[in-house]
Amino acid sequence: MNREFIATAKTIEEAIELGCAELGCSREEAEVEVIEAPSRSLFGLKTTNARVRVSVPSGPSDRAAAFLKEVLTIMGVEAEPVTRVEEDRILVDLQGPDMGIVIGRRGETLDALQYLTSLVVNREEQNYVKVTVDTENYRAKREETLVRLARKLASKVVKYHRSMSLEPMNPYERRIIHATLQEFEGVTTSSTGVEPNRKVVISPEGEPERSAREDRPGRRGGRDRAPRRREERPERPAPAPKEEHHVSDKDLWAVLNKNEE
Repeated sequence: MNREFIATAKTIEEAIELGCAELGCSREEAEVEVIEAPSRSLFGLKTTNARVRVSVPSGPSDRAAAFLKEVLTIMGVEAEPVTRVEEDRILVDLQGPDMGIVIGRRGETLDALQYLTSLVVNREEQNYVKVTVDTENYRAKREETLVRLARKLASKVVKYHRSMSLEPMNPYERRIIHATLQEFEGVTTSSTGVEPNRKVVISPEGEPERSAREDRPGRRGGRDRAPRRREERPERPAPAPKEEHHVSDKDLWAVLNKNEE
C-alpha cells in the first residue's frame, strides 16, 4: 500500500515539489504520475495548472502511524504518532495535550494499542518487526517504579520471612520484576495464575515446604499411636502455614512512598 498525494501547481516541477513536501519524502523516493499538464487557451486568456500524483511506498513505520492516527481519531484523542526505526524495531511516540486516556489503568490501554499496531504492521512483513508504542515516557517511568517496588518488597520478604504477591502484570512487567531480583540475596521469584491475572510472587529463599505428614498427628512409621496424656506432655500445635500477603495498588504506592521523607 502506497501513500500518495495529488498536487496542483503552475508547473509540473512545482507540483512534484509540493507533493514530496506533503509526503515528507525526497524526489528520488517518490513515484510521479502526471495527471494533467499545464496549458493555455488559444489567446492565452486562461491557463490550466499542472496536476500530478506523487506516491511513495509505505513501510512498516508508515503503516503503524496511519493505523494509530485512525484509532486515536475514533477515540476522540488529539494526538500525533511520531515514528522512528531502530534496526528491526519501530518506536512510536504519541504526542498530544492529554495522554491519560491513552495510557489507561496501569498502562492497559497503551499495551492494547501496541498489540494491535504490531498485528497491523506484521501482517505484510515476512520478518517479524517489534513495535513499541509509548507516550510521555510512560514505559521508562513504569520500569523505574517497578524496579524500586521490587527491591522494597524483597527487603520486606527477607525481614519478615514471608511471601508477598504483586498485582497481576503483563509479561513485560513480570520480566522486569524477575530480572531485578535475580541477584537479590535471600529471595526467589515465581509467576502464578493464568493470563491476564498472572502475577509475581516473591518468596524467602530456601523456605522449606511442609509435607503432608506434618499435618497428620498421631501417625508415625505408618502405624497409629495412642495420643499422649496432656498432663504428661502437652502436644505441640502444628506450625502455621506461611502466610502469603496480597499487595493492592494502594499498598504498593504506600510501600514506595514510605520513608521517603
